[in-house]
Amino acid sequence: MSDDPVCDDPRRALPSVRALLTPPRVAAHGHALVVAVARQVIDEARAGRLAVAAVEARLDALLHRRLGRAINATGVLLHTNLGRAPLGEGARAALAEAAGWTPIEIDLDTGLRGHRAATVEARLCALTGAEAALVVNNCAAAVLLTLTALTQGREVLVSRGELVEIGGGFRVPAVLAQSGARLVEVGTTNRTHLRDYQAAITPQTAAILKVHSSNFKQIGFVTAPPLVALAGLGLPLIVDLGSGATEDEGDEPTIHAALSAGAVAVCVSGDKLLGGPQAGIILGAAATLAPLRRHPLMRALRPGKLAMAALEGTLHDRLTGRTLPLDAMRRAPLAALRAAAEGWRAALAEVIDTEVIDAEVIEVEGAVGGGSLPGARLPSIALALRPPDPEALRRALLGRRPPVIGRLLNGALLLDARTIAPLGDGPALLQALREALDEINQPR
Repeated sequence: MSDDPVCDDPRRALPSVRALLTPPRVAAHGHALVVAVARQVIDEARAGRLAVAAVEARLDALLHRRLGRAINATGVLLHTNLGRAPLGEGARAALAEAAGWTPIEIDLDTGLRGHRAATVEARLCALTGAEAALVVNNCAAAVLLTLTALTQGREVLVSRGELVEIGGGFRVPAVLAQSGARLVEVGTTNRTHLRDYQAAITPQTAAILKVHSSNFKQIGFVTAPPLVALAGLGLPLIVDLGSGATEDEGDEPTIHAALSAGAVAVCVSGDKLLGGPQAGIILGAAATLAPLRRHPLMRALRPGKLAMAALEGTLHDRLTGRTLPLDAMRRAPLAALRAAAEGWRAALAEVIDTEVIDAEVIEVEGAVGGGSLPGARLPSIALALRPPDPEALRRALLGRRPPVIGRLLNGALLLDARTIAPLGDGPALLQALREALDEINQPR
């Protein structure tokens, strides 16, 4: 055996990029992609982050990754990292139809260029009671467009308690600054009174912005004026409602309530409580939305035909009373969730050594998530697996097709039935578990 550490370095056995360009890989994924990923994997191994023996497995795993189906076992119904609301039957059917040509800007009565998204906007108005509607690509875009068109160069009053940060580090003050409006903070973090708004009004004040704290909840010594009082100050009231509840959700303000209180524009997300695709929806008076529709930013922020089709399908389901996946998950009874989890436990008992891996059905709490209904309790049932190395099992499940995303808690991998069983993902979960347990070489 050589004493030369260079000669003994296992990285000397690294394959070349050419050796990894096998005909099946190239045929399945394309020459350019295989070359790029092969170089990435070889660099990982050369840097010592990957064993030489694992190079080909890592290459194939990366090549097969795509935006396909996943199994959400986290218990978070609107998981932002998993695309928030799973789409219902209407949206899926609409996507399939719109994949080809679709008359998104054709007036079918005249054959001439028509109003983009007219059918979607009509359904939004029917569902919410708004006079007019406008659709952009997400709620942040909706707020940006509204503020830019209505308040640019002037002052906008915002409570200090509403200068929130949303997912990905995006902050309301930054969005407001991009609109060209000048932020004027009023009140304090926990208490803002109507008199604070009144005292801040100047001839330069263009509007009041009310931002719903959709991803956190303040309790205790807290106060804020109601929307109807803010609308009564005589300035345009713009409401960033976020989650976009169309029905009574306890403390969650609804779109109808915001419009009825006097808001001239209400901005909501399409992929939260509405249960549709990512979209920003602006609802309000036709006169208020007219300059938004004509604004140059509208061209940059408008969604594509597939998002519009999915939103139209979702609205059709809502208007006709069809149950959406989000509704099915929220309404699933605990007894049904427990039965599903017990079934998974029984099926796994046939293929694992229960003396090595403990499998238990337990009560847990999930969340609506996605910046919706913060603090709301969502009791659920989960299958808790306790193998010798829970992290290894979690990673093995991430590598399945489809990947399974669970959560680790107190040495157990939890698979929450509320985000699995109502969507019919139980059989796929069991198959992924069997494959993952094989991969980590658990005794059978």
